[in-house]
Amino acid sequence: MKRRKVGNMLGLAVLSALVERPMHPYEMASVLRERGKDTDMKIKWGSLYTVVGNLEKHGFVATVESVRDGARPERTIYRLTDAGRAELEDWVAELLAEPDLEPTKFQAGLSIMASLGPDEVADLLTKRLTALEKRLAERAAVLEASRAEVPRLFLVEGEYELVLLRAEIDWVRGLRDDLATSALPGVAEWRHYRETGELPEDLTAFAEGGQE
Repeated sequence: MKRRKVGNMLGLAVLSALVERPMHPYEMASVLRERGKDTDMKIKWGSLYTVVGNLEKHGFVATVESVRDGARPERTIYRLTDAGRAELEDWVAELLAEPDLEPTKFQAGLSIMASLGPDEVADLLTKRLTALEKRLAERAAVLEASRAEVPRLFLVEGEYELVLLRAEIDWVRGLRDDLATSALPGVAEWRHYRETGELPEDLTAFAEGGQE
């Protein structure tokens, strides 16, 4: 992934909104919320004005005018520049073509799960499963309700989310069950270590080898 002048994903969302028409930041936020972009991207709404300012600083958006509606604070309306459109298209192309291979927080937890006991890990995975299944049911309901009015073209990110959720649920359930039944090789030795503090000889050699 290339280093961008404005790398905040909210910047990408703002550029995508301004493709349609010039807007002031409050309107941008309303449009993005209405379209559920805060569920597709990690968005911190408190940084909206800072992000818009940075986009303007680097020439991706430009001020059209400032307007005042009655006693409300003055609002600045921004438009997308040619440079902003080019940045938007290049950014989207990168996101679609290049896999994001950054380790997830869950992957980090899995890598050191032996810091806990196998029974505790199994319980925690059960808790994760409950949260994942709830999320799956909620997102599936939203997607199904949208199909009647929204073309599939604008729903594919929701389909992708469901695929990932179902895959993770299946994998986590399998790992949880393997831990609970001790079907996963090494669980007995892991449990012995947690109970006695003594690392079995074969695992000691493995651990020492991994530190070389």
